[in-house]
Formats: sequence, C-alpha cells, structure tokens
Amino acid sequence: MAGVGDRGGSGRPAARPATIKDVAAAAGVGIATVSRVFSGGSVSAATRERVLAAAGDLDYRPSAVGRSLKLQRTGGIGLIVPDVTDPFCADLIAGVLECARTFGEHVLLDAAHGDAGREAAIADRMMEQRVDGIIVVPEGDPAAWHSVVGAGGWVVSVDRVLPGPPDVLTVLIDDRAGVRALVEYLVGLGHRRIAFLGAASPGAPTGVREAAFRDTLAQLGVAVDEDLVVAARPERDSAYAAAAGLLQRRAGASAVLAAGHLIGEAAVLVARELDLRVPADVSIAMVGDVSWAELCDPPLTAVARPGHDAGYRACELLLRDRTRARGGPVLLPTELVIRGSCGPPRRA
Repeated sequence: MAGVGDRGGSGRPAARPATIKDVAAAAGVGIATVSRVFSGGSVSAATRERVLAAAGDLDYRPSAVGRSLKLQRTGGIGLIVPDVTDPFCADLIAGVLECARTFGEHVLLDAAHGDAGREAAIADRMMEQRVDGIIVVPEGDPAAWHSVVGAGGWVVSVDRVLPGPPDVLTVLIDDRAGVRALVEYLVGLGHRRIAFLGAASPGAPTGVREAAFRDTLAQLGVAVDEDLVVAARPERDSAYAAAAGLLQRRAGASAVLAAGHLIGEAAVLVARELDLRVPADVSIAMVGDVSWAELCDPPLTAVARPGHDAGYRACELLLRDRTRARGGPVLLPTELVIRGSCGPPRRA
C-alpha cells in the first residue's frame, strides 16, 4: 500500500492538484508559455500540443478565479429574458446555451418579468460581475442599456430594437413577412372580414405585427374594419377578455388572427365555450407556433418564429462577430405552418 508521502506515476503527490508549474515542468517549457496556451496567446502548434498533452496527463485545470482577476472579466455571458417559461424565450435560451457550449463559455441567466427596474438592476449586476457581454430581450427603458454600452459592455438585443447606441447588435424575427404571408393566405381562402386580436392600446404606437396586418390588407384591396381590430396585452386575462369581447358580440369576423400564442390560446378557448366550430364558423390562426398548437382540434395554423436560431445567432454575434455592430440587424425568417384551423368562410 502506498504511504502518504508516496508519489503517483505523474511524479507529484497524489493528494495535491496539479499546478501550472507542474505542467510547465512536464512539457519542458516555461510557466509563461503554459499561461499563453491557456489564455489564447501566441505559441507554436507543436508547443501548444505538448502543453495540452501534459495538462491532460496531469489532469490540470486552469483557475477560473485567477484568470478572471488577470483579464478583469469572468469569461461568461449574461442572458436576460422576460419569462423563462415563455415558449419563445425557452427556445431562445436553448439556442444561447448550445452556442455558448461550443465556445466553452458559461451563461448567467435571469428574468425581468416585465419590470423595467428589475431589468436594469440585473444588467448592472451582470456588468459588476464583468461578463463578456449581455444578450437581452429588452422590455425596459432603453436608457439603461445606453449606460451599459457607455460603460464598455457588449449588448445583443433580440426581438426588439434598442434605439440609440449604434454599437448594440440586434437579432430580429421577420414578423412583418410572417403576418403578411398569413393575411395573404386568409384572403386567398376568401376571407374579407378578418379580426386582429392583440392590437396596440389606443394612443400607443402600432406594433410591427399590426402594421403588417393593415398594410397587407390595403395592398390586397381589403378594407380594415376597425371594429375587428381589438387591443389586448400578451397576458392571459387581457387576452381572454379581448377574445370574449370580440366573439361574443358576433362582430361578423369570419377569421381571427391572434398576434401571439397567449392571445391565440384565448381565442380557441372562447370559441369552444361559445360552441363555435373551427373553421366552419370561424377560422383561427396566430403568430407563434407552440407545442400545443398541433394538439388542438383542429390543429392551429401559425407563424413559426425561430427562437432557437435567434438565441444561437445572438450568442455568435456576441462571441465572434462583433464587427457586425454597424452592419444593421440580423433578420431571421419566419415560416407559415398551415394546419386545419383555417378554411373558406361560411356562406351567408
């Protein structure tokens, strides 16, 4: 049996973890050379291989604390989303994690839950932890992100444009094209009275999806009936009230376009409660293809938004392609997924 002072095959005490000095001795190089290898510095390919092989034999792991003190950063990236349970955000998180893993980076995740103050506090805390950059689906005051950029932080905004700082990288989903394709599909089926659930509140700026709805109908020569454009927030109570108000008063809509998956869910529930047959009495479609859409009876037509791709691309921009900062936003395509919830309007 080996004694306490015996050494293993590596030539060092078995109970002591390997140090950078051990690696340097085993590889036959100086400590500075080992440091350059693990910090990404310039060394020859042969030397790098020799150092990495020695580190592997010794089971050496560089000190993350020491490296962060030296480089004045943690090496991780921050990710702030509105809600981790939202299907789009969940897909986005998965994309960021997958990309970060390929770069050997870790991710600090937090959710703002629509609270502008909380979003700003999370950003400040991540900057204090010296992350390499922050990916955010912003909901709060853009001024908070101006200060992050001003302090030298890299920011990638996903799904929304942050006005102001020119160095904020942006990944957007082409909702305009998605809504346009959906409206053209409904009009092609013969619908002329199409309701839009999820419009902006009166007095608020029109959102991209509502603007695309209005513009597409105008281009197709179909009049917009303002009684069928109903405001709703992307919250269950607000969505249900808006859908019930529209469908209960029998406003004559032959099709309903929901601006988001929560609003689409509310439209389906209200139609079922009112014994409206889908699509015989009313066609229903929505922006955002979620898992339950395919399980509806009938399955729901939807515009699929690439959350996973958006997260992956945002992480790539942050870690590799920062030179795109002034090249304009990355625009990712949507896809119209046609299912059984839409059909020709019922004849009068």
